[in-house]
This record gives sequence, structure tokens and C-alpha cells, in this order.
Amino acid sequence: MTKRTAYINARLLDPASGLDQIGSLLVEDGKIADFGPGIFNGGAGSVDQTVDCGGMCLSPGLFDMRVQVREPGEEHKESIASASQAAAAGGVTAICCLPNTEPVIDDVSVLEFIARRAREIKSVKLFCYGTLTRKLEGRELTEMALLSETGALAFTDGVKALRDPLVLRRALSYARTFDILIVQHPEEESLVDDGVMNEGEVATRLGLAGIPAIAEVLILERDLRILSLTGGRYHAAHLSTASAIDAVRKAKRDGLNVTCDTAPHYFALNETAVGDYRTFAKVSPPLRGEADRRAVVEGLADGTIDVIASDHAPHDEDSKRLPFAQAEFGIIGLETLLPLTLELYHNGNLSLLDALAKVTSAPADLLRRPFGRIQKGAPADLLLFDPDKPRQIDENMFRSKSKNSPFDKRPVQGCVIRTVVEGRTIYSVEA
Repeated sequence: MTKRTAYINARLLDPASGLDQIGSLLVEDGKIADFGPGIFNGGAGSVDQTVDCGGMCLSPGLFDMRVQVREPGEEHKESIASASQAAAAGGVTAICCLPNTEPVIDDVSVLEFIARRAREIKSVKLFCYGTLTRKLEGRELTEMALLSETGALAFTDGVKALRDPLVLRRALSYARTFDILIVQHPEEESLVDDGVMNEGEVATRLGLAGIPAIAEVLILERDLRILSLTGGRYHAAHLSTASAIDAVRKAKRDGLNVTCDTAPHYFALNETAVGDYRTFAKVSPPLRGEADRRAVVEGLADGTIDVIASDHAPHDEDSKRLPFAQAEFGIIGLETLLPLTLELYHNGNLSLLDALAKVTSAPADLLRRPFGRIQKGAPADLLLFDPDKPRQIDENMFRSKSKNSPFDKRPVQGCVIRTVVEGRTIYSVEA
């Protein structure tokens, strides 16, 4: 039987087409059947459910392309079920998981296990990266073509940079044959050494070993040189420095097929968030100085940075409540992705549609998924939200198993009202 749901009195937002108008949207059997200002002028007709949006924003659901779910292997930190709940509460309808699980995603069997678990949970859409090299060791390439056929959307060694330039050259050359995307964590490991935060005055004052900004751009510029030799598709993850953003800007002007993303903490915080050894602000790459933070905002505004991803990295208390140097890198971000992205809009850095594009259509296009849009026949993966509602982030409300967020008690604007995947409501403030 056909199931029909009508969303009426909505501010329809579609960053891909530039749509921004008051109207209604009809969902039939999990797909968008129609939308626009006048589709229910004669009444909603024979629908099974009518949702009055009250003038709130109805957009494509968010697509978070950089998430660690920790399953299999570290389910005490996060699981596919808890990550899905957190994503739904954050307005995220699709996530792409890093492959640094235990065991790592370098084999078809692990991919199939995660896909099966996601089907059982029936929540957000869950995709995976495959590892670029076997066991993340940086030496032997995985069977990228086979893993891609099985469902891997792209290939990366996760939170580790691929250090060997010859291996990267082979990876890009091989990937080009199958039009596969290579994702790199650009950081020169030898310059990081035992560094734990951004190198500079704050690190010196705190007596902490620093990570220089050049560690990011050094390996990125090396990779871009190799890309110019091999061709292919290359993506730089979570850029945090002005010099790295400038390198990508120049590479794009030169015609290289390069894209990049950043995470909210790199435009919402700077190194002073470390405060008095606050481990919840310990991330990789580290929070940078104010000039770099402003450069990230500029890179988002001029289109150099293509995507915003949460870089969700859950850790339990035992991993974070340690001396700063011993604590793990990473913070959670699924449930704060929307309000922090909206800060770019509220601060006047991006229009509302441009800010939403960074977390909807842009990642979907990059990973070649047929969603992130409001268009007829598209999956009804939707987000209903109030962009202006003031509130305070509260870690006690997080659905994630872990609570390692530096944004607890931060005042923000923006609230998720309803999250819909293929017509099914998976989160609602009324629920």
C-alpha cells in the first residue's frame, strides 16, 4: 500500500538548486513525490499523515562524511546503534565511517558485517571507507576495486597519514583506473613526534609539546605534487591551517582534482580552548591559532573548503580524563554539527543555503550518493529544524555513549525538530 505523508507550511531549503520558499512537500513510499508552494491548495487529500512544519526549515538531511563508530572492536566507546541515535538527534541522515575499527575495514567480511548491523538497526544510512593499505600499515595496498564493488565509498588510512610517497603514487594510479577517491589525513608524522597541541605561545606557557602548522601543509604539498603526476581524485581531510588551505586553493586553480573538508572545531574554536589542560579540546590535527581559525572561515566562504564533517571521535572517560599528554585525540560531533555549522550563517560568514550545502549536497556529490537534495524521486531523507532557536549545548542530552565534547554549555542557535530517513521519522522532539 502506498504511504503518503504531507509536510505543510514549511520553509523549503535545497542548497543544490537554490530553493528557498514557503511551501509543502509530499512523501510517497519513502520518496519525494512533489513539493512547492501550491501543491496542497485544494487540501492535503488522501494522505496518511500531515506534519505542520509551522514555518520551520525543511531541508535535506545532513550527510556526515567523517565518523568513527568504534564497532567492531571498541563498542564501549560507541556502537553503530548509539552512533545512529546520535546522528538522528543531530539531523544527520547518512554517515560515512572511518575504517580504523578492530579489525580494520580492509576486507569484504568487515564491510558486510557493518552493513548487516546497519540494516538491523534501521536508522540512519551508514556507509564505510575502506583502508588504503592493509592493516593501516602504509605498505601494501588493499583490493580497492573489490572493496568498492562491495560498498566502500572511498579509501583512507583514517587518522594516519600515508607516509610513503611511492605507495601513494601507486594508490592514486590504481584508484584512477576505477575512478576511486583517495582521502588523506595530511600530517607529517615525524614533525608531530610527541606533540599534543598547536605549537606556539599557548603550548609554551602550558609546558606542552607542540605540533607545528607546517606538519599539515608539508605532506599536503607533497601529495599534490604526486597527484599532478598521476591524476585521479584526492581529498584532504580536516584542514586546519591557512597554509594548507592556500595550497588547496592554488591546486584547484591549477586544475587538479582535489577537494577538502574541515570540522566545526576548526572554525568554532582556537588553541585557547585548551585552557588549563582541557583534554576535551585535544584533537588531531590540533586546534590552531586565531589567524588559522579565520583562514578556515575564509576557505569555507570562498569555496576552497568543500565540505564540513563532524570528525566524530568518541572516547570513554578513561581515555580522556588523563594528563593532557597521555589523553587520546578526538571529540564527538554528530549532535553539534548542525548548530555549529549554523554559526557560520548567524555570524554572516555564509548564507543559510551555502552553510547547509557544506553538510548536505556537497558531501553527497563528493561521495557520489544520490541524496542531499530536495527533488522529485529522491529519497525522502529530510531534516526539519528551527535555525534561530537559542539554546545551550548540554552533554547530558547527548545520545552518544561518549561525552567528550568541548562545546558543553556553549550557547548556540538552531534546533533539530524532526529527522526523516526514506519517509520514516527516526527522531522527533515530540518522541
